[in-house]
Amino acid sequence: IAPSAIRSYRISVLTRRQFLKLASVLPVSHWPSLGRARTSTTVAVVGGGFGGATCAKYLRKLDPSLRVVLITPHSRFVTCPFSNAAIIGLRPIGSLTQNYASLTRKHGVTVIHAEAKELDPIQNRVLLSNGTVVAYEKLVLSPGIDINTQAIRGYTRGATRVFPHAWIAGQETEALRTRLHAMKDGGLVVISVPPTPYRCPPGPYERASLFAYYLKLHKPKSKVLILDANNTFTKDDLFLAAWKELYPEMVEWVPLSEGGEVIEVDAAKGVVRTHFDEYKPALGNIIPPQNASQIARVAGLDAGTGWCSVNPATFESLVHKSVYVIGDAALANPMPKSAFSANSQAKVCAAAIVAALRGRSQNDSLLLNTCYSLVTPDYGISIPAAYRGNAGQLRVVPQSAITSPADAPASYRALEATYAKAWYSNIVADTF
Repeated sequence: IAPSAIRSYRISVLTRRQFLKLASVLPVSHWPSLGRARTSTTVAVVGGGFGGATCAKYLRKLDPSLRVVLITPHSRFVTCPFSNAAIIGLRPIGSLTQNYASLTRKHGVTVIHAEAKELDPIQNRVLLSNGTVVAYEKLVLSPGIDINTQAIRGYTRGATRVFPHAWIAGQETEALRTRLHAMKDGGLVVISVPPTPYRCPPGPYERASLFAYYLKLHKPKSKVLILDANNTFTKDDLFLAAWKELYPEMVEWVPLSEGGEVIEVDAAKGVVRTHFDEYKPALGNIIPPQNASQIARVAGLDAGTGWCSVNPATFESLVHKSVYVIGDAALANPMPKSAFSANSQAKVCAAAIVAALRGRSQNDSLLLNTCYSLVTPDYGISIPAAYRGNAGQLRVVPQSAITSPADAPASYRALEATYAKAWYSNIVADTF
């Protein structure tokens, strides 16, 4: 752009903010001439879930001078938390649907609705599906998971119409809800659980519990069979005790050691197979193994492992500097892949980025998580934990991981269910 042309626009026509916005999203062919003209510090955030949206918001709260660009393909986000409740009809899907208007209006986050197609961590650029490029000084990746359709024989994309996983909330959540409500009484519901790690470790067992609650009320001759690729699971003593008390003939759990791993499906015949048995369910909810989203893996941030290793004090990638990975895509054991984990990691990450941009180091972090689960609408159980990240390791803070009491009275379970609902309202407000 010639100096005379810039003078002719003057500040009243082309403001500095407009110029910087234009420079950050011009097509690739125009990028080199304008990329060097930027004077602000840009942090790009890929992924608009609990991790990405929280990080974008807190980056601006910690340093309002930052230009924060949130890249997400959809204008709305459907939460996985409380989607199990929506499937059985306890709440409408619309109540789980969030948007990004407040992030822009209240916090000044620039939101671009496009898919991040390619990362260039050497040149510090993100190529978008609409052909534009976003250049950054720091990049935060919170892209979530991909379903590994190759891990179970026969589980093609087409097979998801017969055996929906509903582990990415939205259309499949609606599909599973429709099929559950249409199922005839006396039918078999099969829920398969993938080997760890996967998104929301207690999620399949909460789903089994709420399915059983719905079936007990509306289709009492039916049964829920959990085929599990693991021998233990989060809060297993609490879930097993609850099933024995509330659904003694309706819920059956088959662990890995007893042949619970699903290895094949036949969508044409509606059949699910383990190493030893074959089932033809009225409703099959097959949840396959998962890994970090493709954009992170293609960029090599997972180093071929499927999950992205990070420095637990900052969540900076161990593969590429100035790239941070949070949420489900990050390998942050022993922290579970949950919405609360992503929210907590996002705040640590935002603080670490602001510190780095100001020339300070961050060598320690404290993170929180609580996993609430509903066994019925008025029966909640939970496990909280605090985690400290330093010296390259993430450890559970001693005595912080304590599950709900095994002998708690009904009033306590009801209170935890109330806490679960309040937690959801609060984390949605904090994130979006």
